[in-house]
Amino acid sequence: MYCNYCGKVIQDDANICAYCGIRVGAVTGRKRLVRPRVGRKIAGVCAGFAEYFDLDVTVIRLAWLFVALMTGVGLLAYPIAWIVMPYEPSRLPASSAAQQVIAP
Repeated sequence: MYCNYCGKVIQDDANICAYCGIRVGAVTGRKRLVRPRVGRKIAGVCAGFAEYFDLDVTVIRLAWLFVALMTGVGLLAYPIAWIVMPYEPSRLPASSAAQQVIAP
């Protein structure tokens, strides 16, 4: 296998090029279960699960409501997930980040 960035031969099972340090091939970063900062209703728990499993948030909300009403587990699991799931990392615009680095 070849590195897409530097063109050197690397191992077939490599995730990162040993020569230039760039992530190679179709290897993507691992998805994390986080609560998003936008597009949420109460705490973002259902929106986080929907993003993690790549499903529609309405389907997750209906499934959570069904489980909460039928078994009661959802009523206990929602606050626990609210506490345990971290917020999505905030993303600064590139211009703001550059100004922060330059400014003393």
